[in-house]
Amino acid sequence: MAGHSKWANIQHRKGAQDAKRAKLFAKLVREVIVAARQGMPDPEHNARLRTAVVAARSQSVPKENIDRAIKKAAGGDDGETYDEIRYEGYGANGVAVLVDAMTDNRNRTAAEVRSIFTKFGGNLGETGCVAFMFDRIGAFRYDIDTASADDMFEAALEAGASDCETDNEGHDVSCAPDDFATVSDALEERFGKPVSAGLTWRPQTTIEVDEAAAETLFKLLDALDDCDDVQQVSANFDVSDDIMQKLSA
Repeated sequence: MAGHSKWANIQHRKGAQDAKRAKLFAKLVREVIVAARQGMPDPEHNARLRTAVVAARSQSVPKENIDRAIKKAAGGDDGETYDEIRYEGYGANGVAVLVDAMTDNRNRTAAEVRSIFTKFGGNLGETGCVAFMFDRIGAFRYDIDTASADDMFEAALEAGASDCETDNEGHDVSCAPDDFATVSDALEERFGKPVSAGLTWRPQTTIEVDEAAAETLFKLLDALDDCDDVQQVSANFDVSDDIMQKLSA
């Protein structure tokens, strides 16, 4: 959703802390390991692994780390196993929140996620209570100076993407999950590595929230992102540019 994208961009411009970067790398590598174990340990013959590798590369995870993770998964001798779990709930103003996690301890993760929701005025719901409000898409982000809006839009459609939106800071290209690899190859060949890439959940509609609710919601999302077991968080709210500027000051 647009509000979260703006917030992520502001955080990125401030500069990520080393600890947060290390945590992001760990999550991306974990997805590579799980993806490699669910199919062939070869990105060319495993769509999920291919997507995981592209996502890791877009965040500058070293190639040797990615290769090591794939070999680790192929060897199957490290004893680490992860369950994939989706949590659904609500934040301030009834905003829908979708949380994807990978964990080796379901009880620990459930307790942590529930505690975070409660701390920031939210609550967990039943399975399926908000997932229907989101669409799964492939998403690519490029800096604004990569190309003009028209050139990026034309290139995205030629690559097989379904849409391309441009704001003051960058270009957001989206596609069907099954088209991710094809679109990724075409865009990277023309424009180089994106700022970010991967599969994500896009809300079908968004709720405009005021400053107080936005501040609480961003704290909720940040706390969930900071949880080691959480891979991805999505929510269906948006905020005005004025509020974003106040929160990022």
